[in-house]
Amino acid sequence: MGAETLIRSHKQFRKKYGKKYSSLFQKLVEEGQSPKTLFIACSDSRVVPNLITYTKPGDLFIARNIGNFIPPYNPDSEASATPAVIEYALSVLNVENIIVCGHTDCGACKSLYQEIPEDNPEMTNIRKWLRFGESAKEQALALVGPADKKSLYTATEKFNVIEQLKNLLTYPAVKRKVAEGEIFVQGWYYHLDNGELEYFDPIEHRFLPVDAALRKAEETGLMRDEEETLIAAQQ
Repeated sequence: MGAETLIRSHKQFRKKYGKKYSSLFQKLVEEGQSPKTLFIACSDSRVVPNLITYTKPGDLFIARNIGNFIPPYNPDSEASATPAVIEYALSVLNVENIIVCGHTDCGACKSLYQEIPEDNPEMTNIRKWLRFGESAKEQALALVGPADKKSLYTATEKFNVIEQLKNLLTYPAVKRKVAEGEIFVQGWYYHLDNGELEYFDPIEHRFLPVDAALRKAEETGLMRDEEETLIAAQQ
């Protein structure tokens, strides 16, 4: 899709959604943004957070990167976009929810099993970035082995969501607010082929359909118990 096509598409956007959302756009400008959810997803073009969640402009504060990775908290590291987004979402926007969303057929997770030469200057940052998925790779290999590639990639994708949740909880503001019940953190796994969603249940330590999460949300205190389980895994 070239630039000219995108420009024509923008005209269609103005024509179709300009009137429908004009008052909302104006309100967001006048009052500023106040999203309740930080949504951390993969840069994959097939993963569209607002489409998946059926939300409007202003509803989600979104961070997207290759592999939906979250570098562990490190105050001495070089500036990085994803940690900055997390800090801004917690300290400035005061979001109430954080979703880490992985997906099927993840190119980043598959790339963990490919060798990237260190002398290739065109892939330097990709090679460095993929180190944040190494733990998921190791666990997947230990669980299913290298023979069944499909099962291996699926396991890697799911372990990756779990590991990034753990990394998320290394951020002081995240850990404190979860412990104090100010935010809710959850890991999702999105199926590209049919749009279905699973979520990670840290008590059962497995992924379940999101409908199960809705049922559990109706049970008093259960979601809080799941967050405490995630925190305990860090200690």
